Amino acid sequence: MSPDHNRRPPFPPFTQETAAQKVRMAEDAWNTRNPEAVSLAYTVDSVWRNRSEFLIGREAIVRFLMRKWSQELDYRLIKELWAHQDSRIAVRFAYEWHDPSGNWFRSYGNENWEFDGNGLMRRRIASINDLPIKESDRKYHWPLGRRPDDHASLSDFGF
Repeated sequence: MSPDHNRRPPFPPFTQETAAQKVRMAEDAWNTRNPEAVSLAYTVDSVWRNRSEFLIGREAIVRFLMRKWSQELDYRLIKELWAHQDSRIAVRFAYEWHDPSGNWFRSYGNENWEFDGNGLMRRRIASINDLPIKESDRKYHWPLGRRPDDHASLSDFGF
């Protein structure tokens, strides 16, 4: 593993600016829908709770994300900083996706993150709720990939 995979700036303790940067970096990575690349932001023994699922380690994270994005199609995510302190960041998020049958959803949630001194996430606790929506109710219309900088935020949408 290259040294770049062992360090992921910015590093704790976080400021308002570096915490917001970390949140946007995570959003950008997840919007790639590349499980291997996303997993590199986490420690090799990272501990997750995602909804009611518990995971430990990068390999489990990759398998989870592969399964997730095979079912959550046309996935587009927005994250927003809620709070931060020392090595912890709290995030709110919403993402839109459809299942293989074409049913659309907006998933809302909160995450609590804890980082090691190298800026890798060692713990992620996510609570998520899915709301069925009509395709015509979608709000996220940018091309798949990174959300444009001038696109509305969660707060802009009132989410």
